[in-house]
Formats: sequence, C-alpha cells, structure tokens
Amino acid sequence: MCRNCGALVGAGEQNCSLCGAPKDAVPAAAPQVLPEGHDHETMRFARAILTRPYIFTIIFIVANIFVFFLTMQAGAEQNPAVLVRYGAKLNSLIDGQNEWWRFVTPIFLHGNVAHLLMNMYGLWIIGPYVERLYGSAKFVFFWVVTGIAGVAASYLSVQPQLHSRGALGRFLFKADDAISVGASGALFGLIGVLFVFGIKFRHELPEGFKRAFGVGMLPTILLNIFIGYMIPVIDNAAHMGGLVMGALLALVVGYKRPGESAGVAVFWHVLQVLALATVVVGFVMVARHFNQNYTRVANVPQHSQNEGDYVKAFNDGIKALATAATKGEAGGLEEAIKELEAATFPDQRSGELRDELKTLLTRARDYTQMPSTGRKQQQARMREQQKLLADFEEWDKKFNEWVKNEGGKYGIYLSEPPPQETQEK
Repeated sequence: MCRNCGALVGAGEQNCSLCGAPKDAVPAAAPQVLPEGHDHETMRFARAILTRPYIFTIIFIVANIFVFFLTMQAGAEQNPAVLVRYGAKLNSLIDGQNEWWRFVTPIFLHGNVAHLLMNMYGLWIIGPYVERLYGSAKFVFFWVVTGIAGVAASYLSVQPQLHSRGALGRFLFKADDAISVGASGALFGLIGVLFVFGIKFRHELPEGFKRAFGVGMLPTILLNIFIGYMIPVIDNAAHMGGLVMGALLALVVGYKRPGESAGVAVFWHVLQVLALATVVVGFVMVARHFNQNYTRVANVPQHSQNEGDYVKAFNDGIKALATAATKGEAGGLEEAIKELEAATFPDQRSGELRDELKTLLTRARDYTQMPSTGRKQQQARMREQQKLLADFEEWDKKFNEWVKNEGGKYGIYLSEPPPQETQEK
C-alpha cells in the first residue's frame, strides 16, 4: 500500500501507479488551511459592537406600547378621532391652530394592533444594530429627527393636484388631509442610516457586516416601497422622508469607535437630551389641549370614509330636505333623520345644527303628507312650503358660517356644487 495516498501497490512495483510516490515514501503532510484575516476581524468587530447595550431601543418600544394602550382604552380603534386628541398629524390643525407638536407626537401613536406590532418588530430587529453602532445618544437623536422628518414629509404630501398625476403622484401625494400616525417614518430613518453606514465604511468593515448593511439593505427598502405602492393606506411620503433623513444623517455622522473623544460624546448627549425633551414637551402640549373642541371628532378625513360620519349625514339630510321642499317627495327623509341621530359631532355648535336640521326634516316629512285636494289645503301647503324653504335657507347660512369658522379644525371645507348636483362638503 502506498504510504502517501493509500492506493494498492503491486509487490514488484517500486512506485505508486496512482500518485507516483516511492512505495516506502513518508506520507506528505496534509495541507493546513489558515483562517482568513477577515474571519478574525469579523469576530473582533462583532464582539466590540454586539456587547454594547441597547437600552433606548427597549425604552422606545415600551413607550409606544404604553401610549397605544392609552389610546385603545380611550376608544381609538372604534373612533380614530381619539388619535387626534393624542396628537395625530392633521394638517388642518397644524395650519389652523398652530399645533406644532403634531410633528412629534405621531411617532409614538398607532392605529391598531397590527400597525403597532409591525413597527415594534422592525424596531426590535433594526434598533439594536443602530444603537450599538452609533451609541445611545446618536440613536435617540436619529429616531426623533427621522421621525419628525417623516411626519413633515407626510404634512407636505397633502397635494390633491399632484395626487392624480400618474403612479408616482398616487404613491407620494395624498388627495385629502388624513390622519397620519406611526413610527414607520423613524423606522425607515434607521434603515437609511444602516444603508449609508454599510456603503460609507465598506473599506473598514469586516465581510460579514458588509453583506448585512449597505447594499444588503436594498431588498428591505425595495420590498417596503412595493408594499407601500400596493396598499393605499400606507403613508409612503412619511417612509421616504424618514429614509432620506436617515441617509443624510449617516453621511455626516461617524459611528461609535472605541476611544471616541469626550467632547464628541458630550455634544451628542446634549442632542440626546434635546430630542427627548422635544418628545416630552410635545405630549405635555397634548395634555394641555386634550379637551379642546376636536376631542369628539367622529369623521376627521381618513384614508377610508366612515359611512355613518357626520359629513355624510349633513349632506344626505340637506339633499333629502331640498327634494322634499321643492318636489314634495318624502323619499330619503326617514333615512336622513336616522343617519343624523346615529352620527357623532365634533363640537357643541355642530350638534345644535344637527338638531335644527332634524327638526326641518321632520317638518318636511309632515309637509309631504299634507293633503292638497281643496283650494284651502293647497294654500296651506304652499304657505308651509315657503316657510320651510325660508327656514332652510336661514339654517344653511348658519351651517356655512360654522364650516368657515370651525370646519378647518376637522378638515371640512365648503366647495361650489356642480350644476344640477349637490356636492358633499
């Protein structure tokens, strides 16, 4: 047997017919595979990074869950207007009431359990990497600033004239002023940070970290863009705003290396405190304005309209009343009365207008049932019609005045109806 390769060698042969080695040669030493330099470097880098704490990732997750339970106990799942009380983004309140804190507080609000779980799962997966790489101070600053950038992008995206301009317009812009909440803008900000981090520091990162970050984040980014395109209720502008801001921050901010100077650490701790203070002040302002008129909003415009909302109730009531008063037809009056009774109204004045409209609808129903066989009956019917129309005109003036003065708080505006039609306000 060949001592080099183990093949059988004939008794009269001096060399192995397979490997050519002398029959009595000492076996060659097995080649040694030396570990590549980057394996050792990856382990060293990973130990230095992954042993760092990520306490603020946990704090933000707990804070989001806590606020979510508060809003759910207040009935946000049944009435999304509760989110307005807690600081949801609504352009009409930012513009009309100067409620600037609505650029901050939506980062910690969520509309339902699925919304919360998706964002908190993403934070649990991505947050620790960013906090360990950049340190807790920079992480807090990144989270708050990119979250605000996402809300600001959502605020700017309410552009009805651009929404209708092709697929890109529908993707980025909104046709109406809708409630917007969620941590996804800040979450996309962290994704933007890791994307630029992997590219910016690719020459000094071990191979494993190069694959995970940088271009390794592209599938996640593209998948979420595709999902946002396919699902209309997703606020894509907030996602893109957070992503861009996170990328810009990562371009100018270095990650936390051992031996970072104390001056830099103090600087970032100051920014961390300012970011946290901004969040705290934002929710203090929410508490101070908690009982304003918008506390009982039932139909602040959203991505999907609630068929029992007060906007529809008002317009259906006006349409039914106009038909009854001008044509003597009772169709739609009973449904309009029931709709008004079921709707919830944002403030005391709108409730008073609702009651007055119900009274007019009841009178209109009685008017359509008045006999008109004799001359006196016809005259009585005509007098009631004229009085009903006059009272309806007076009510319409008061309603328009309320919309002009208070409607902007709730995203309600007057619009000119097209010819021969009644357009909803």
